[in-house]
Parts: sequence; structure tokens; C-alpha cells
Amino acid sequence: MKPILISTIVFFFFSVQCLIAQDHLYRQHAEDYPTGDKNKGYVTFIQDSRVDTILHRHILYNQSQDGYDGYRVHIFFDAGNQSLSRATQAAKRYQMLYPEDTAYISFNEPYYRVRVGDFRTRLDAEGHQQKISKNYPNAFVIKDKINPPPID
Repeated sequence: MKPILISTIVFFFFSVQCLIAQDHLYRQHAEDYPTGDKNKGYVTFIQDSRVDTILHRHILYNQSQDGYDGYRVHIFFDAGNQSLSRATQAAKRYQMLYPEDTAYISFNEPYYRVRVGDFRTRLDAEGHQQKISKNYPNAFVIKDKINPPPID
């Protein structure tokens, strides 16, 4: 019986001490919080200075990247003596058929490739592939670095 009574008294003692401490902290810092409109709140961020350093490094890393991860539709590839001229012709033909899109010519030894569009999601790229499938039946979607989309 005594251990239960002693445990209960100790519990209440620490509970009261916690409540007193919270009230004391509130009264001690009450002048730090402006009073005014009761519908507006105030937030103060206290953070380690290393957070700013990491954020700055992240921004610099993103600026050094050539583009974003995304998808393009691969419409042409060729290797050989005249492959650059054939890739250029394929890109021009695509631009004539679909002037609203952009065609990109790239070289990855030994192939010249023509890829089109800047799509953030695979679903968007597959929709575009279906749209151009009449003129490019062998086109396929591929993951690539894309240019950032324009901000309206």
C-alpha cells in the first residue's frame, strides 16, 4: 500500500512542477510575442546555420545540371558516313510536321539520334508518341534530361 501511495505523491509532485515550469516560461517570454490582432499568428524559426549552407549547395548543384530528369520520344537513330545529314533531315521533317515541338539531335558513338519533346512524366510522353505514331510508327519513349518548361 505504501509504494502505491508514494508513487502517486511523486507523480503529482512532478506533474505540478511541469505545469509551474511551463507557466514560468510563458510569463518570462510573453514580452517577446507581439500582441495585436488575435486572428494573426507569428512564427519564429530557429535553425542551425548549416541548414542555410546545405540549401545553398543544393541550389548550386541544381544550377550546374544541364536539365531535369524527364522523358522524350525517340524518333530516329543512324550510324554511318551520312548519319548526321540524315538526322538533320529527320529533325527538320519533324519540325515541319509538328512546329509546336522541339527536335533534339544528339551523338552517342556511333549513333546520331533525334529525340523530340520535353515531358515531365512518362504518361505525357506516351500520349505524344500516340499522337505522332501515324508518321513515326517506330518511335518510342525514353528517359532523358529535358529542358525546363517555360513558366507562364
